[in-house]
Amino acid sequence: MNENATRTLFHPFESGTLPVPGPGERALFLGAVAGFRLPDGFAADLRAVQEFRPDFLALERRGVAVTPEPQGDGYDLALVLLGRHRGQNEARIAEAYSRTRTGGLIMVAGGKKDGADSLRKRLGKMVSFDGSLSKHHGIVFWFVKTATAAAVMAELAQNRRVVMVDGRFQAAPGMFSHDRIDPASRLLAGHLPQNIAGRAADFGAGWGYLSTELLARAGQRLAGLDLYEADHAALEAAKANLSTHADRLPLGFHWRDLLSEVVPRQYDVVVMNPPFHHGRAAEPAIGTGMIRAAGAALKPGGRLFLVANRGLPYEADLNRLFAASGEMLRDDRFKLLWARR
Repeated sequence: MNENATRTLFHPFESGTLPVPGPGERALFLGAVAGFRLPDGFAADLRAVQEFRPDFLALERRGVAVTPEPQGDGYDLALVLLGRHRGQNEARIAEAYSRTRTGGLIMVAGGKKDGADSLRKRLGKMVSFDGSLSKHHGIVFWFVKTATAAAVMAELAQNRRVVMVDGRFQAAPGMFSHDRIDPASRLLAGHLPQNIAGRAADFGAGWGYLSTELLARAGQRLAGLDLYEADHAALEAAKANLSTHADRLPLGFHWRDLLSEVVPRQYDVVVMNPPFHHGRAAEPAIGTGMIRAAGAALKPGGRLFLVANRGLPYEADLNRLFAASGEMLRDDRFKLLWARR
């Protein structure tokens, strides 16, 4: 989908509908992913923004100037590649507006299956577009920044405002389970053994729910806790959510792709609720890769505790990579698995 969406995004330049940005111009690309091809003659200084670590690393390998959060303002052009979450998409458009100079161009594109056309229609009732095109199974639309859109953009910016989950956790649209405690993580948190001790890690920590519950259960037996997460914004939320524990024990927050980057230390315990989707596609290999990373990061005798949808075949991975493993619990949706290195 992303490859098609980037082709859609650049189609107005490729088709000659819009002039290609030239030397001396500055462009911001929100939601950028690797694999895009700039139109012939595109000479603007391009700055990409990508908060998902695997995509960030892929952009870096291509030599693209990329940061996990937007930087700078006064851009001549802002490009927005849409994702699947409405609140995140609308907030990105507002971000693009705020960082573009008056008279600058804002271009937005996404796949039809991901709601780009409905967003175009909804936003078009509030903002005057300068054009739109349909190509490569996607929609691209654009408008020039004017003061008349300021109020609408301020409202859109609120769509990625902080959400309080369970009255105690900060999260935001676009993060995994941003508006509720994930039931799989809740199940694992409620069944972690009482004898957890030593240095612990939470792989795929999100905004920090499982880490918080691990701290509550293990108490003073923990020597430290490190959180590993690929979503930069979620990791920043986790820092806020665990800030009250910072004086109790050492906390580490690591923006990492556990499938490609080495974990820098060894642990007595690893807990995780591994993702098994990338976009719309189910990819159990993500969980397998995280189990492999946990096996490499655990000390001899160290323990892994994980939750998974009951149909996922992680038992074979645990049997292959650990000295012992088994099942703690199973219900109609999930299973809790353990392993010892």
